[in-house]
Amino acid sequence: MDEPSMPNSSAGATQTTPPAGPPTPPIPLAELLAREELGLRRIAGPADADLLWVHTSEMADPYPYLLGGELLLSAGVLLTDPDHYVGRLVEAGAAALGFGVRPVHETVPAALIEACDRQGLPLLEVPPATPFTTIARAVWRLMAEARHRELRRVTRAQQALATAAARPDPVPAVLHQLAAQLGGRAVLLTARGQEVHAAGRRPDPEAAGALTRLARVVARERPGSPSSATDTHGGTHLSAYALGGGEGLVLALATRQRESGDHTVAGIAVVLLSLLAAPHQGADAAGRSAALVRMLLGASPAEVAPLLGSTGPWTVIHARRTDGAPADALTAGALGASLGTALVDAERGAGEAVRVLLGPGPEPDRIAARPGETAAQPAGTTAQPGERTPDPARPTAQPGEHAPEPARPAPRPGWTLGASAPTPVTALAAADAVAARALAHARATRAPLTVDAPTGGLAALVPPEQAAAHARALLAPLSAPLADTLRCWLSLHGSWDRTAVALGVHRNTVRQRIGRCGELLAADLDDMDVRTELWFALRQT
Repeated sequence: MDEPSMPNSSAGATQTTPPAGPPTPPIPLAELLAREELGLRRIAGPADADLLWVHTSEMADPYPYLLGGELLLSAGVLLTDPDHYVGRLVEAGAAALGFGVRPVHETVPAALIEACDRQGLPLLEVPPATPFTTIARAVWRLMAEARHRELRRVTRAQQALATAAARPDPVPAVLHQLAAQLGGRAVLLTARGQEVHAAGRRPDPEAAGALTRLARVVARERPGSPSSATDTHGGTHLSAYALGGGEGLVLALATRQRESGDHTVAGIAVVLLSLLAAPHQGADAAGRSAALVRMLLGASPAEVAPLLGSTGPWTVIHARRTDGAPADALTAGALGASLGTALVDAERGAGEAVRVLLGPGPEPDRIAARPGETAAQPAGTTAQPGERTPDPARPTAQPGEHAPEPARPAPRPGWTLGASAPTPVTALAAADAVAARALAHARATRAPLTVDAPTGGLAALVPPEQAAAHARALLAPLSAPLADTLRCWLSLHGSWDRTAVALGVHRNTVRQRIGRCGELLAADLDDMDVRTELWFALRQT
């Protein structure tokens, strides 16, 4: 009579209905043989085999009752044709045969040993003192231990992947951590097989080609595509997973071995990468498309701003990676998502800053630095305590209405940010230049964030038209590069070295330019009154 000793949901290809019970990782045959108290001895067949469960049968042909992967235990009560018997076990996908000696057979039949050697089925000799139930119990304990190890490994991998997803470059970081966890290659591919990011040791060209072809199988370019697929090329295990979000991206993996829990770890990475690679939905995608079309057809920024989800005020942010590495579109998109916007420009070329457009943001977690402040020191003038100054960028609320609060960007780990003051949509071009100068200031002072200050204090008492006219007249002798150098030098309190860092030039170049400014302006730039008037004028331009 057949009697399963241990249920398991991992079964062979002949299984049609999964057996009841939790999934458990397979147990290497070597681990069972290492249990000395069982006294098991392999006497024929290969040494490598994975046990999915244990089954006891004394039928002449147990084939109809096998699911594949079993360690079949038998005393050979009805064994008459060892060669046919072993052939049926191999055909059913049995992992190994355990033959108990006594009372039916004094020793394992020689014909059975020869058949197992010939057909590649591991054969174990079970001593008389070892009951079959003891073997089943030992396998159950090994499976429980393996399951516990798998859960611990998956938990550690989940924590490591989540930590990687919080880095400034989340997509490459997640791929790097995934490749380390699986001990292989992790690649993010487009639907056409183009590599976006990759980490880990590169497989041989043939395996890499097979991986790209497998990725195209799951790429969601046509209805009915599977969400995942696996294959083997030579000794390399390949797998591909389609990411969510409708972008057609695919996570492709190539590993030398496939361990229990790998699929779960890969699934965690798929979820994280899908969230990181998906377009941010803070503003409606259809509205952004409509705004782009209208601007291309001649509409002004003020006309299309409502399509972006807000009429303003807007904050322009320039950003660079702190480590100096270039930021690709996915990394820049993750920065934008952390700031709460989908309006990100990371396609200006290598070496250029990422530009982010931030609308009104009342969310408390974005409030960290107020206009005119940095993590270390002010970047511009600020109002005195208790002093209220008008902010022309903020729309005036009508009776019974609340004006939108301008966004206040917070520092982001791994990034250096420069932000303009909240600006109406008609002045975004000027705000872009201001954000670029704020970023240069932040880099020179090694501050994570510099926010430009709106005009306030005594400067706000001068009518803007008169202030601008005075600034144009005072600064007329200076060329644009000289004015930019003077502005940067004054904002950094006359520091030659920091100004050189902010402008990306040699400190001697800064000295020459400032000296030239003094000559053209016929002014002593060491005089505090002169510096103050020049700073006031430069703030108007």
